[in-house]
Amino acid sequence: MASMRLGRIAHQEGLCFAIIEGEPGSLVAKEISGTPFTPPETTGREFKEGEFRLLAPTLPTKVVALGRNYADHVAEVFAKSADDLPPTIFVKPSTAVIGPGAPIKIPEFATNVEFEGELAVVISKVSKNIDPEHWQDHVLGFLICNDVSSRDLQFKDGQWARAKGIDTFCPLGPWIETDINKFDLDDTKINAYLTHDGVREQKQDSNTNQMIVKMGGILAEISQSMTLLPGDVVTTGSPAGTAPMVPGDSIEIEIPGIGSLTNPIERA
Repeated sequence: MASMRLGRIAHQEGLCFAIIEGEPGSLVAKEISGTPFTPPETTGREFKEGEFRLLAPTLPTKVVALGRNYADHVAEVFAKSADDLPPTIFVKPSTAVIGPGAPIKIPEFATNVEFEGELAVVISKVSKNIDPEHWQDHVLGFLICNDVSSRDLQFKDGQWARAKGIDTFCPLGPWIETDINKFDLDDTKINAYLTHDGVREQKQDSNTNQMIVKMGGILAEISQSMTLLPGDVVTTGSPAGTAPMVPGDSIEIEIPGIGSLTNPIERA
């Protein structure tokens, strides 16, 4: 597939997948027929920024995540070494997925909710037992995931399904960047900026070179256990720098080469 940014949008007449061109402030969405999993064909309809709203760019049957995949984050959250707590696989439900600009809604029973900025991939075809040397053959592109997590529930429950699966706790976006070859996964920045009381502060300033299990290993390990379907998302873990969010805040995750994903925080 040619290099492009694939998104999903809402416009005055409905919803569609689209090719996203331009830069924020002057974006243009070109409607495509069907889904992004075949070579996209434009319909001729175009929407200028202001005429459409970006949605989560994929409709996954599941979001499969690798937790504890950055040693500094393991130390930060669990106060242990990565040798004592190796990476672990968990699943976020599709009902947690939201898109750019949609509010992350914190329920009353979640009292310590944090962001986690992560690099994620969108699966391009039915995939089982992925060869780690040829993982690119199964990936449509990269996007940003905010693996929102309720730390109080995470430690109270012992397993992570509730803490990470609450409605709205999986922002994805802003689009799917299909040119995965332009990324050096040994040197891709992950930044996060939290705005609290009107003050914007950088919280995460890290790099994918800190990943314990690399991309090929992640996809191989996960696909041994569960079949990945077109549109499914696999997210690769968060570096250190996560911090609590409260209603009224705004969180922006930025990965150069993809863009930024921003969501406000509200009370559910």
